[in-house]
Amino acid sequence: MSNLIKEFKEFALKGNLVQLAVAFVLGVAFAAVVSALVDQIVMPIVGIIFGEPDFSNALVLTINDSRILFGAFLQAVVVFAMTALALFLFVVKPYNAMQARYEKGEEEPPATPEEIELLREIRDSLAK
Repeated sequence: MSNLIKEFKEFALKGNLVQLAVAFVLGVAFAAVVSALVDQIVMPIVGIIFGEPDFSNALVLTINDSRILFGAFLQAVVVFAMTALALFLFVVKPYNAMQARYEKGEEEPPATPEEIELLREIRDSLAK
């Protein structure tokens, strides 16, 4: 029984699982921030421009007592686009910049010119 508990503890506390849990929690928090941004800032601006801040009930097509809520679909597309834009600007771009800076720091120094190598060989041979 203690072996099972030990194995479970090793599994549950592996670095990848903990990192995945942290990423999930941060993702949920980020989704809440983006949702608030879209609902409280972007959509009211859209409402100022187009007259309706919420398309879900404004754009409806009724045929034979069937309501086609294409406004709700348009609303979901706007939320998706804003979420993707925010994710790109606040996560992907900074991550790529950080990766580029990190990779840039690990570059090999430029090759020494041939003249310098020859001068070093002459110096070394004179030092003998």
